[in-house]
Amino acid sequence: MLFMTPQGIGIDHKRKDGILMSKVAVIFWSGTGNTEAMAQAVAEGAKAAGAEADLLTCSEVNGVEAYDAVALGCPAMGAEELEDSEFLPVLESIEAALAGKKVALFGSYGWGDGEWMRNWQERVTAAGAALVGDGGYTVNEAPSDDDLAKLKAIGAKLA
Repeated sequence: MLFMTPQGIGIDHKRKDGILMSKVAVIFWSGTGNTEAMAQAVAEGAKAAGAEADLLTCSEVNGVEAYDAVALGCPAMGAEELEDSEFLPVLESIEAALAGKKVALFGSYGWGDGEWMRNWQERVTAAGAALVGDGGYTVNEAPSDDDLAKLKAIGAKLA
């Protein structure tokens, strides 16, 4: 069921017991599996907090209008840039729909100082997204157990 909020149209998601629950999209691109592991942790955290969470690769994304919150995961590529053949086109296609939504950003990197994440934070904030947590969570190479626990907590904040 749809309803009006100060930010526009909202979505009323209910569980079988009638309790409201949020719907979270966790969208990611991963070349080595590191960002995929991060995405799985975010989705697990959202589900543990009572949200319905969909874990989606770039090819599975068909808009984000039906979601209350969105988590986006992409590693740093090349000269600290978002992956441009699959992830960037998806981001561009959903960017306007991020306005007013809770959004979390995450990704892994192997070099640099995190410029790609700072640029990404600025981009989604300019689109009107409400960044969750510290704005973006980065991991050098593979996520540790501590990183995965922090990502689950980010997922819970999206719920």
